[in-house]
Order: sequence, then structure tokens, then C-alpha cells
Amino acid sequence: MLISHGFSSRIGRPFALTIGNFDGVHIGHQKLLIDLVNAAHASSLASCVMTFEPHPREFFNPDSAPSRLTGLRDKLSVISALGVDEVIVLPFNHALAGIAAKEFVERLLALGMKSLLVGDDFRFGARREGDYPLLESLAGSMGFTLARMSSVAISGTRISSTTLRLALAKGEFSQASQLLGRPYGITGRVVEGDHIGRSIGFPTANIQMKINRPPLGGIFAVQLHGISGYPLPGAASLGVRPTVTDTKVPVLEVHLIDFDKDIYGSIVRVEFLHKLRDEIKYLNLDLLTEQICRDVEDVREYFARLDGPVT
Repeated sequence: MLISHGFSSRIGRPFALTIGNFDGVHIGHQKLLIDLVNAAHASSLASCVMTFEPHPREFFNPDSAPSRLTGLRDKLSVISALGVDEVIVLPFNHALAGIAAKEFVERLLALGMKSLLVGDDFRFGARREGDYPLLESLAGSMGFTLARMSSVAISGTRISSTTLRLALAKGEFSQASQLLGRPYGITGRVVEGDHIGRSIGFPTANIQMKINRPPLGGIFAVQLHGISGYPLPGAASLGVRPTVTDTKVPVLEVHLIDFDKDIYGSIVRVEFLHKLRDEIKYLNLDLLTEQICRDVEDVREYFARLDGPVT
């Protein structure tokens, strides 16, 4: 899959396009993307997705924006797996936010857009002035085809990133997997930590997250992909580690069960399977260590009941 950034010059065949944040790339998003790929191929066009980084709401209101479900790496991975030919990542800034709706469409046409598929709530352009009726009025005069897809629902409930955030915040991973079509996970590089876990007998892999405000927190049973040909079971902590630091910066750490190899620099994916408890501040490190012992045993029992990793 070809990835480009910004409204730079593009050399390639004409394309069918969809536009959105696609945070989570849930099954509603996936339906839209699959429809895009099929329509593009039927018209001998490339299939192209345009998305934004950061999320516009993060740019305008970083403190009150919804938690991010997926970093760019995870988003692009899922989009690529669906067969999309190209992704254009637009850096979201004041200049982009100020482009009028009609000018925005003109820029898309200059890149080679011949067809546009959008969701039923799509808005675009300065002050969100652009909507589907405006696109309908422009399509005929500007020479592109236009279609929209209705929202996808499960049991009468509209699938949305908001619904997915609520499920993750509650630790309802079965529902989250149903909304995603896959287990929820976070991908990142294993980086050097402060070695506190190793000093108390529980070494951890510290995963560098590209998500400043993850949608979940606590202690979890997880499995880690990317080290061997099968997922490795582990106990994970995702939170601010109140017993050992006061930085308030979320950290993802995974203690792999019966595993002690150097994996620094590896890019791994942590899949969340079961929530054990919320994060707690303990009076001292000894009490924290005792709780970690119990957490690891709980994770062992969890995987024993499953009779191995989830595949």
C-alpha cells in the first residue's frame, strides 16, 4: 500500500476516494473501505483513503478530545489488510482547517480523484461547512461520481468509535472484539524502561505508545505478537503507575509469562483479552510487589482456563 503525506504532487492512476478519521477502524469503517475497494476495482480506479493526523478534535481541544483508539501504525495496518491501494495522510493544522469546502474538493480533483464515497455523517471544510448536499451540487459540475454509505448497526445499535471507547473503558473485550472484528490491541516498539519491574522480580517490556490518552487503563491479561510465531501470554499494566511515579503519563508495560529474552527494539502488538483490576496506588513497593505476584498468578489461571493463547 502506497502512503503519502499532505497535498503533495501525486503520480499515479486516477482514484476512488473516501475520507475520514477512521479511529479504531471498526467494522462500520471496514464496510465502507471494502465498498470503496470494490467500487474502485469495478471502475479500473485505484482505491484511496484520506485521513488526518492528529485527529482534528485533538488539534483543537487536546484536553477534552476523546481518547485515541488507534495510533497511525495500527490504523494503516488494518486499512492495508482490507486491500486499499493508497492512503493520503493529511497533517491537520490551522492551514488545513481553514480550507473552504469547495476548494478542498478542487484539491482532491487535482490529485486525481474521480469518485468519492463518504459516510452518512460526513462533514468537511472550514467550519465544517461541507456536507453531502454540497457534494451533490459539486459532483455534476466538477465531474466526479458520488455515493454515501449508511451507518452499520449490530442489534439495532449504531457502530461507532464512541461505542467502542465505552466498551474498552468498561473492560468489555468481547463486545469490543465484536465491534472491531478482531481483538483490541496497541502496537509499538519495545524501549528501555526504568527497570523497576526487573528489580522486584518481574521484568517488563515497555511498549512505546503513539497514543497520549489510551481508551482503557488498569491491569490486564494480554497476549503479545511479534516476537515468535505464536502469541506470548502476559500480564500488562496500562496507566500512570501512581506507586512509583507522579508524571501522570500513561505507560504500557507487559510482563511475559515464563519468558526472559532481550527484545529491545522489537515492534510488537499487545492484544487485551481480560481486565483483572483497576490501577491502585500502594503505600510502598513491597505491597505493590505482593499484588503483582497475585496478578501474575491470576493471568496464569486465565490462560490455563483457555488452554493456551487466543488465536
